[in-house]
Amino acid sequence: MDRVSMIGSRIRERRVMAGMKQADLARSAGISASYLNLIEHNRRRIGGKTLNQIADALEVPAGLLAEGAEAALVASLRAAAGEGAEAELDRAEEFAGRFPGWAELVADLARQRDDLAKTVNALADRIAHDPELATSLHEVITTVTAIRSTASILADGSLEPQWQSRFHRNINEDSVRLASEAEALVRYLEAAPGAEMAVLTPLEQVHAFFAAHTHHFSELEGAGGSARVASLIARSDHLVSEPARKIAQALLQQYVQDARALPMSEMRAALDQVGLDATRLASITAQPLATIARRLASLPEDMAGPIGLFISDPTGRMILQKPVLGLDVMHSGSACTHWPLYEVVAHPGQVVQRRVILGDVRVLALAMGHEVRPASVHHPALHHAQMLILPDNGEGEARRVAASCALCTLGACEAEDR
Repeated sequence: MDRVSMIGSRIRERRVMAGMKQADLARSAGISASYLNLIEHNRRRIGGKTLNQIADALEVPAGLLAEGAEAALVASLRAAAGEGAEAELDRAEEFAGRFPGWAELVADLARQRDDLAKTVNALADRIAHDPELATSLHEVITTVTAIRSTASILADGSLEPQWQSRFHRNINEDSVRLASEAEALVRYLEAAPGAEMAVLTPLEQVHAFFAAHTHHFSELEGAGGSARVASLIARSDHLVSEPARKIAQALLQQYVQDARALPMSEMRAALDQVGLDATRLASITAQPLATIARRLASLPEDMAGPIGLFISDPTGRMILQKPVLGLDVMHSGSACTHWPLYEVVAHPGQVVQRRVILGDVRVLALAMGHEVRPASVHHPALHHAQMLILPDNGEGEARRVAASCALCTLGACEAEDR
């Protein structure tokens, strides 16, 4: 039935809800009971004066009888039915019109079901792919083993006093580390559905910390910034574990180095000269492209507009992420490999610039490598991959990417063959 033909059903339901007899409603509305009976069985179309009279008698807005349930509610019912009840989809409007309370309940239960399914899937993905969970479990097991080994040596009773003191100190240090790791692990495992899950792993704590500051730290700009890093970390409510504080300290010290190499006044002057062209900014400031990318991402949005940045270690794990324009797409273990960031992970010396499209959002992605630690006799060089995200309203060929492999709509993909 269409929306207009359902007016009679809505009138009948409202009358029953009000506890009125058909004859009483007809009399109050100034029409015959037989005519009202035809209306309530959707055999007569009404509108105008008659509809207003019935609405007044029922003490409801005429629009409620004419329009019935909101389109969003009907759409929610159809979505709740899914593909398993196609024969009943054409009656969603009727159900919502006749039983609006039940319709709202069904729609709400369907939303709860979908939310729970998303939570379960997210937790399952974390357990299966999250390197932080594996690292945390490994640290707990390693520390417990160390404490047990030290305790067994002390239990032997044959150690000299100075060695006993040293082993007691080792047990104390290991127990402190164990408490910290166990606390992080319990917090991870006890995160309840519906609770805020912004802080679970050390990296997520770091991401939440940077997001709370919009990736701009005015206290670290200018002279003396390095000395203020420790205080900034200590005041944070997001950095609740020692691993998170260590990661944040390294990133903030990098921020201080970048601010020292390219002060805000020089950055403003360069922006006025060439705009958001990262390669030209690198040229006129004589700074590495990676430094330019990090400085651009640290600028207040009211100064430079929306600018995103993603920094990955050689394994593809996201060390820092600043989502922009709704592109929060760099999920560990499931990110789309079409992003140029992953080309740079495999080839640290490359610089890749590409226009990409996700949904209806078009951006310019510029990826490059950044040396964190030079090579030495004892270890190879360590590189991080960075990807700068800038709005792109221009024309030209653009590559489509997906939100993640789990939500891919691209069809055939070479990553499927890996």
